[in-house]
Amino acid sequence: MFSRKYPLQREITIVKMGDKVDVTVVGSCNTDLISYVPRFPVPGETLQGTKFSMGFGGKGANQCVMTAKLGAKSAMISKVGKDTFGDGHIKNFKDVGICTDYVYTTTEASTGAAPICVNESGQNSIVIIPGANLLLDEHDLVSAGKVVTGSKVMLCQLEINPKITLEALKMGRKHGVQTILNPAPAIPLDKEFYSYTDVLCPNESEAELLLGIPVKTVDDAKLAARKLHDVGCRDVIVTLGEMGCVVMEGNTSNVVHLPAPKVEALDTTGAGDSFIGSLAYFLATRPELGLVESARRAIQIASVSVQHAGTQTSYPTKSQLPAELFS
Repeated sequence: MFSRKYPLQREITIVKMGDKVDVTVVGSCNTDLISYVPRFPVPGETLQGTKFSMGFGGKGANQCVMTAKLGAKSAMISKVGKDTFGDGHIKNFKDVGICTDYVYTTTEASTGAAPICVNESGQNSIVIIPGANLLLDEHDLVSAGKVVTGSKVMLCQLEINPKITLEALKMGRKHGVQTILNPAPAIPLDKEFYSYTDVLCPNESEAELLLGIPVKTVDDAKLAARKLHDVGCRDVIVTLGEMGCVVMEGNTSNVVHLPAPKVEALDTTGAGDSFIGSLAYFLATRPELGLVESARRAIQIASVSVQHAGTQTSYPTKSQLPAELFS
């Protein structure tokens, strides 16, 4: 088991406009408003919490920060409001070395926000108010075309306009960039999403919505991976929280279960993003490892994040992790 405590430090790889990047993330920025509660309130109940904090979030931002903390040259394509929260996101990206030249600003909407409740067992309940995230448009994407086409891996989610996500996936595929789609929050997807995605990575509830079948167990997840492969996905990873994940790579009929280490979870907020960001890091910087080994290492990193409070603040840097993860 890895230690719950690690020193606060960062290894920064500063990325500038025109640099070739390892990972480009097209996605969301949200400000997390986190309430720690003994349990989740029932409808109509006012419940007294134990602590409140604010942090940087949004699936896109989280995943990008995770790649940068591990040392990947990373760029973010997103839109924030011209407000205090938006300014904070841009500064935060710069602090970890992420290229912010394509973090666009707008006065037409506020920066996205996400009220979060975390109970005593570390489980979370989240509401997303997307705000400026939904204003990222095709013109913005075209303006950022150079960084997309020069990337090794492009990572997308669904907290922005899904049409823009699909256009990003098409752009990446056209230029030989490996594409990863985290279909969250879950919505019914056009088949084009599957055909332009190299690695589809839903969690169990997202896989359930995409397929209309229950995904509660490892065997359920293996079946879901096969079905997602059948509708056009080349590689599929279904994440299962404390049960780890299952991986189906290429045209093989074999689906591999990778268990997660047993740890004492303090806060699971952002753990899925930690996994996907770590996966993108390994695929971009260590492609010789392959998908299964990259996913195995990403699980180890995500297991560290759940032992710390917060979202991006819970993500470790490379030097705070066992050296064998990078050998």
